[in-house]
Amino acid sequence: MNLEGRKIIVNKSSKELSELLKSPENYKDFMPDGLQKFETREDGFKFGLQGMPEIALKIDEVNDQKAVLKSASSSLDFSLTATLNPLNENQTEVQMLFEGKFNPFIKMMVEKPLQNFINTLTDKIEAYK
Repeated sequence: MNLEGRKIIVNKSSKELSELLKSPENYKDFMPDGLQKFETREDGFKFGLQGMPEIALKIDEVNDQKAVLKSASSSLDFSLTATLNPLNENQTEVQMLFEGKFNPFIKMMVEKPLQNFINTLTDKIEAYK
């Protein structure tokens, strides 16, 4: 299952964004309203949203072109990637991409909430100062 957010322009360099996305505690600023739990870990974070199971993510790779988060659970196989495309020294085009391997039943249940989550992350990153 592949989902993608809309492309946005952020008024930060790709280097500034990659530095921001290396730190687990910074992800709390991008979480949707309804966040009930947020715990940082050495290599990632765990969060819980109202009406959803808790999800643990590890920061897998961050550089000036992308930030890759992967599921910290062996029972769920997915990644969430923010592509960073520098437009100039002060602006970067960002797009969220989700890739997951789910059976058809799970896919049917999670597709819409995941798309909403990606849209909210995109909105929060776009509004970030």
